[in-house]
Amino acid sequence: MIRRVLCLHVLRSIMTSNNAKVCRREGNMTDQAVKVTRCGEENKPEQYNKVYYTDKQITIRDMRQEDAAVITQEEIAQGWDATVDKYEMRLRDRQEKHAVVLVAEYQGSVAGYINVYPESAWGAYANKGCPEIVDFGVLEKYRRRGIGSRLMDVAEQVAGEYSDKVCLGVGLHSGYGSAQRMYVKRGYIPDGSGVWYNDKVCEPYAACCNDDDLVLYFMREL
Repeated sequence: MIRRVLCLHVLRSIMTSNNAKVCRREGNMTDQAVKVTRCGEENKPEQYNKVYYTDKQITIRDMRQEDAAVITQEEIAQGWDATVDKYEMRLRDRQEKHAVVLVAEYQGSVAGYINVYPESAWGAYANKGCPEIVDFGVLEKYRRRGIGSRLMDVAEQVAGEYSDKVCLGVGLHSGYGSAQRMYVKRGYIPDGSGVWYNDKVCEPYAACCNDDDLVLYFMREL
């Protein structure tokens, strides 16, 4: 009887010890699983869902991936030579923390877009610590509804988080006519460096083409 009791006691001790080991192992595995999950969450791309302005008709928010295709299709429909590459490039720039990429909705439909680069890397204000508003547009069927003004309001507010001034370049052909007028009304003034072409100052009497790469730079104090 004594031997049997001792044997049972030993067996119970061994089983308890093994159970404890199993529990410890399971505990370690659980800890590792939690760590793996957290690591996966950290590697997820940052989500951009901020709404900067909204009223009964207009909303200004972060651009989404699907907006790029919508804008491209709409611009092609209005006769523009548009590709999705430009908008996908803006989204990549945002992911790399180089830009704030915005769209406007009008009654729930994508109607326009604008981008803010906290530090201009090209043109008259390159590497001078001045935010630049880049690639601003409103689809033709949504114009004259105040969408452009709201986009500019938000873009200037975003720029104001980085500096007390903001710059932009505007094309000189008639397609930019309404934008030229808007910038002057909003207090933008030419920077004085003259006309730029292909990201360089266009020297007096130099040959150039009046295309989208022929621009004049403006600046405004915020």
